[in-house]
Amino acid sequence: MKKLTLLLTPILLSLIPNTALARSSGNFTNTTSGIFAVAIFVIAYILVILEEKIKLKKSVPVITAAGIIWFIIASLLSQAGDYTTANEAFKHAIVEFAELLLFLLVAMTFINSMQVFDVFEAIRAKIIRMGLSLRGIFWVTGLIAFFLSPVADNLTTALVMGTIVLTVAKNNKQFISIACLNIVVAANAGGAFSPFGDITTLMMWQSGKVRFMEFMALFIPSIVNWLIPAIIMSFFINNKKPEGLVGDAKIADGGYIIIGLFTLSIIMAVSAHNIFHMPPVLGMMTGLGLLQIYAWLYDHDIRITKFNKTKKYKEERIKIREKRKFDIFKEVERAEWDTLLFFYGVVVCVGGLGSLGYMALLSDVMYNQIGIFQANILIGLLSAIVDNIPVMFAVLTMDPQMNLQQWLLVTLTAGTGGSLLSIGSAAGVAMMGQARGYYTFFSHLKWSWAIALGYGASIWVHTLINGI
Repeated sequence: MKKLTLLLTPILLSLIPNTALARSSGNFTNTTSGIFAVAIFVIAYILVILEEKIKLKKSVPVITAAGIIWFIIASLLSQAGDYTTANEAFKHAIVEFAELLLFLLVAMTFINSMQVFDVFEAIRAKIIRMGLSLRGIFWVTGLIAFFLSPVADNLTTALVMGTIVLTVAKNNKQFISIACLNIVVAANAGGAFSPFGDITTLMMWQSGKVRFMEFMALFIPSIVNWLIPAIIMSFFINNKKPEGLVGDAKIADGGYIIIGLFTLSIIMAVSAHNIFHMPPVLGMMTGLGLLQIYAWLYDHDIRITKFNKTKKYKEERIKIREKRKFDIFKEVERAEWDTLLFFYGVVVCVGGLGSLGYMALLSDVMYNQIGIFQANILIGLLSAIVDNIPVMFAVLTMDPQMNLQQWLLVTLTAGTGGSLLSIGSAAGVAMMGQARGYYTFFSHLKWSWAIALGYGASIWVHTLINGI
């Protein structure tokens, strides 16, 4: 597809009228080239939505679309005699993506490292040992998802808790369907009141619109967003206990150190942003360096122990540690690269459409003509269809003039509106893949009315306690 793009781009550009190419006002929304760029983005996103059907990785169409859009922009401006604006605008988009990429890459590496040391497996075993009924498992997995998501992000949380539900419920299709849906809603709601809970909140924090502690104003609205549909769904769950389950896993030697380093990395990221006024990624990358040092020490301990096998306890230590290889670059390799590259495509595409003038046009329609409060609610509904990442990046690109309460509102709606449909959030899409045949688009759609009640109630609570 990339070769085809390179072949077709010059041909397509040659079809653009010279009158459009000659424009240098910075607003190309009514030109053939501008409309063509929008069409390319729409087609790319349709292919993203159809990922499961056509088996095309979601990063492929948006990366390709990003290239076409920016070739169009560069051609438009260069023919108008401007050879610097496109270059500077593209570099700005790349810097924004680089900060997001490195931050997420470090977070994913820490999560993968914790999996190596059985941190999440230990959580699963603990839940099994509690001997809960299905209704109890429903509430515990939802509660953990709500409070784990602000730290581990909603996507990782959904995958971890989804594994637990599939393990304890086995072939109970009705329970798995509802429990997975509950986890998705809880993970999205929990992620809304933390900069680390969702890509949208991370972007909001890095942009400086909402400070770290200000996200906590969304804690109660987020609880309401999850609790209302959870209470409704809980009445439809059988209260019997699952049988034949064994839970004996525990956190492996070194696991608590990984958790401590991850916590320290978050503290450094917050400190870098709030105290030193540096990008949060500085703290996270420093944390990655510390994790690499620990990985070296972990491996070095094995080598030193191998050198001296005279003591029995050292021999036992060798056996334990050699069963658990910890190569930090293997954990970097296991990061969700398709997702990370998808973010590149989204950021660069939306940045390109902004350079063509579409973000300013959209901002005027939504925030001036429709109204700020109504527009922010609409953002949440759009995120259920389009996905909240491009929607939030579009809002930040528009940069409407709003007070803190409105920025918090759009953070809440973009973060939780995706729960209305299974395709509206990364957590929902990931859960459909993991619980295939149990949790589906239509099994989620069946409860969208209950989720909508929670969505509306959370907005109402936000207006009551935080004001507008």
